[in-house]
Parts: sequence; structure tokens; C-alpha cells
Amino acid sequence: MLSIALYQPDIPQNLGAMIRLCACTGVGLNIIEPCSFPFSEKKIKQSGMDYLTQIKYTRHSSWNRFTEINKKRRIILMTTKTTQPYIDFTFEPNDILLAGSESTGVPEDIHNAAAARITIPMHGGGRSLNIVNATSMILGEALRQTNGFTVYKDPKRKG
Repeated sequence: MLSIALYQPDIPQNLGAMIRLCACTGVGLNIIEPCSFPFSEKKIKQSGMDYLTQIKYTRHSSWNRFTEINKKRRIILMTTKTTQPYIDFTFEPNDILLAGSESTGVPEDIHNAAAARITIPMHGGGRSLNIVNATSMILGEALRQTNGFTVYKDPKRKG
């Protein structure tokens, strides 16, 4: 199953939005610590509303711990420091989409450890999108390619 990994997130509101994205798309979330804010499930539940209970997430104490657990999966780094457009990349169902910290990205050794690096081409000299917006775009393409979208019909909804 596709999943998202956040490397040392800086902004709790982005983590809350990423939790919501994972819940609504059915993908897992990996949080690679340390976070730049106190991680409290109670506070995260408040910012992510009730979505935290709807996702499978794992907190990793370090990059090394994350890679030990996920050594059989491809790690695809979403970055502005490459020329490989995400729309020209072939995703696999077990990929992990890695987003760096909002303020610093990821260190060079993590760039080198990624199986691939992909980017969203920017119009008019723009530098980057919000981390959740960028992840949403790339995740949508990955789900499309891998037939990862699940059809859910709410029994309470008519139509």
C-alpha cells in the first residue's frame, strides 16, 4: 500500500492536514522524528479533528529506524532539487512518498538514499508549494497509476 512519510515536520497544522489527507485517501503515514513541536496525540487529534483514529500511522524515532523498518520498500523523495517531473515517473503500489521538513527539506545523505527524486514543475519561477498541496498532487498521480483509489459508498448517503 502506498504511504506518506514526513521527515522531521515543522508545522503542526501541516501534520494535521496530512493526517486528513491520509484518512481521506486510505494511505498510511510515517512520522520521522524529531518533530519541531511537541507531538501530543491529544493536540494532533484536535488539529486533525477525528481523522487520527482513521489512519494507520507510525512514529519513528529517527531516519535510521524508519529505513530499518521499510528496507524492502522504495522511498520516493518529493523535492524541488531535481528535474524529474512526477507525472513522468512510474509509481509502484508499495512506494513511500517522502516529504522533507517544511523549513529545511532533507539532508544530502537522505537525498542520496532515496530510490528516486521527483518534483512538481513550477510555473513562472515559483519555488515550491505548501507541503500538503504538493503531496496531494503527487499522491493523486501515484494512486491513479497503481489503481490505489478505493471506492467508498457511505450507507447513510443517498445517491
